[in-house]
Amino acid sequence: MGQKVNPIGLRLGINRNWESRWFPDFKTAPANLGEDYKIRTFLKKELYYAGVANIIIERTVKRLRVTIVAARPGIIIGKKGCRH
Repeated sequence: MGQKVNPIGLRLGINRNWESRWFPDFKTAPANLGEDYKIRTFLKKELYYAGVANIIIERTVKRLRVTIVAARPGIIIGKKGCRH
C-alpha cells in the first residue's frame, strides 16, 4: 500500500481558495468557526436539491456575506427572482 496524498494541497497544479475568508480575532475565532459550520450544514441540508457545490463565507467587522455556488440556482432564487 502506498502513502496517502491529500489531492487538494499536495499535488501540483491544483489551486483552491479557502472556504471561509476572514481574519480571526483570537477571542471570537472559536465561535465564528462553530457558526460557519452550522451555516454550512443548514444550507447544504435545506438546499440539497439545488446541487450546492460550494458555500463561501466572508466576514468583515459588522457584516457576513454567504455566497452559494449551485448547479441549479433557480431552485434557490425562486420563480419570481427574489426570495422573501
